[in-house]
Amino acid sequence: MTRLPRQISTTGYYHIVFRGVNHCHLFEEDEDYEKFLALLAAVKDNLGLKVHAYCLLSNHAHLLIHEDEPGDIILAMRKLLGPYANWFNRKYLRSGSLIANRYKSLCVESDGYLLALVRYIHQNPLVAGMAKRIEMYPYSSYRDYARGGSTLVDTSVVLGFFSDDDQKALDAFVSFHATQETADYSLSDGIKKSEKEIQDGIASALGNIKPSAVCGLPRQERNAILGSLRKRGFSIRQIERATGISRKIIERT
Repeated sequence: MTRLPRQISTTGYYHIVFRGVNHCHLFEEDEDYEKFLALLAAVKDNLGLKVHAYCLLSNHAHLLIHEDEPGDIILAMRKLLGPYANWFNRKYLRSGSLIANRYKSLCVESDGYLLALVRYIHQNPLVAGMAKRIEMYPYSSYRDYARGGSTLVDTSVVLGFFSDDDQKALDAFVSFHATQETADYSLSDGIKKSEKEIQDGIASALGNIKPSAVCGLPRQERNAILGSLRKRGFSIRQIERATGISRKIIERT
């Protein structure tokens, strides 16, 4: 069982997904994966980012990155994807866009979400049929966790959720990954709701209570409403914008 011994501020943690245009391959051979990881390491060091998980598959990739300053993720992806695409196009004598619709990113809203996301990212090769065992796939950060000593991946945050003892933390991490992650964190190309649609949906869910009035309700009633909105599928950030209640309070409910 995951113990979640301490709470961290998940502000600045982002799940990033990018895909090849028209489902084309982003990586054709080992050199391509290695080039991308080298660029990622350089961008990380240049901007002071922390990489907590990654998985590179032939036609798409997942990254879990923490930024210290708002906007660093945007700059990082510009410095990463553009140079990689140019290098790939020169190598294979191709032209045009390589990355479909730039990239997608979603902020990580809770500790539980972060852990489940790490497991989802590492299990991608198994789901795609690209490896029979999670440790066999060479282009994910699972090996960085299992072997230790990585200069690219910061493993301390995730392992710290399992134990303060390094070996116990690693054993629990491996055991945690033995269970199939059922949540879908693919950031698929669904139709995104507008801000007005989200606001109207929250207002409808609240009935006669105005969103701005929720923060003034008795704590138990307020928390019950916040929990109900989460169960209806509204994100922490959406609820925060509609009600004015801080994300940390919403997380705690």
